Amino acid sequence: MRKVITRRSFLAGATAGTASIFVPRAAATRDHARLDEAAMQQSRAPMHFAQYHNQAANSSLHKRLTEMWSAVRAETGGKVGADVFALNNNLPGSDPAALKMLMSGEIQFFTLMGGVLGAAVPVAAIQQVPFAFRTAPQAHQAMDGPLGAYIVQEMAVKGIHGFAVGALDNGMRQMTTVAKPIVVPAHLQGMKMRVPASVMFNDVFKALGCVPVTVNSIDIHAALKSGKVDAQENPLAVVDGFKLYEVVKYVSMTNHMWSSFNQMAHLPTWQSLPADVRQVIDRNVTKAARAQRADQAAANGRLRAELTKRGLVFNDVDQAPFRKQLSGFYRTWKGELGTKAWSLLEQASGASLA
Repeated sequence: MRKVITRRSFLAGATAGTASIFVPRAAATRDHARLDEAAMQQSRAPMHFAQYHNQAANSSLHKRLTEMWSAVRAETGGKVGADVFALNNNLPGSDPAALKMLMSGEIQFFTLMGGVLGAAVPVAAIQQVPFAFRTAPQAHQAMDGPLGAYIVQEMAVKGIHGFAVGALDNGMRQMTTVAKPIVVPAHLQGMKMRVPASVMFNDVFKALGCVPVTVNSIDIHAALKSGKVDAQENPLAVVDGFKLYEVVKYVSMTNHMWSSFNQMAHLPTWQSLPADVRQVIDRNVTKAARAQRADQAAANGRLRAELTKRGLVFNDVDQAPFRKQLSGFYRTWKGELGTKAWSLLEQASGASLA
């Protein structure tokens, strides 16, 4: 049997200095691989998880999630940790595929906006009801209150743990286009609008006269560049983070929708954790959410000026005619989401939506 040379035996031989050691290159490569794997395993926490999200590695979301898990590891004395994967670890199928992995327990933590989460937890799509929230802080208050608590309750029914203060921020969404600005709903007629994999998004933009085209976030830049879509809609931080300013010209400040990154856990995994560990994670999720919301507000606030310098042309938009065109949409989705959820939404919004 070939003797495997361990790090300890190698160092012992080297320091003894009385014997020479020859290891064939292939064997040395295998041994180093074993040592690297052993070191990696030793550096990992006993309870080690995977955290996915769909934003770039330079985003505030990635930064705050990474800080969050570092804090969890420190506060648990190294017992709990996680690897944080930007862009969903380049997973084919992106958000929908990652959601399935979360629900099966293949990954244990994941952030996702309500519109896409609605495929598994229908009421979560209520976060994307257009013109429901005037500002991101108003939406945060709703998600930290009774409406958010109801969504968390419905997540649990589907095997997902949601957090009381777990709605990290994406921001207010704006329409960005290649060829012309959007001023009135007629300008959207026949426009190929990129949308995420969400029934609600599809219905919103059909009602506004667009041709919705489903494209995952990682592929938006390519879809705009190739002409697969004419426009997309996202907060300014996404326009910046995914370098969409390279392929669009106009930014119409519609503020038509707020969107979030809901931090979630695989429920059976969550329930298996000791109570004190759950408390540490929960506390740090709250801390990360509040810090990331502030980051995103600052970014979305400064980016109009910065993107203007990059050559993008901005225009402000009167929301009234767009909202009027969505009257049928509101009636339909009030029925889809149910009286309780819609009532909680209108209470948080401070306005009648249907």
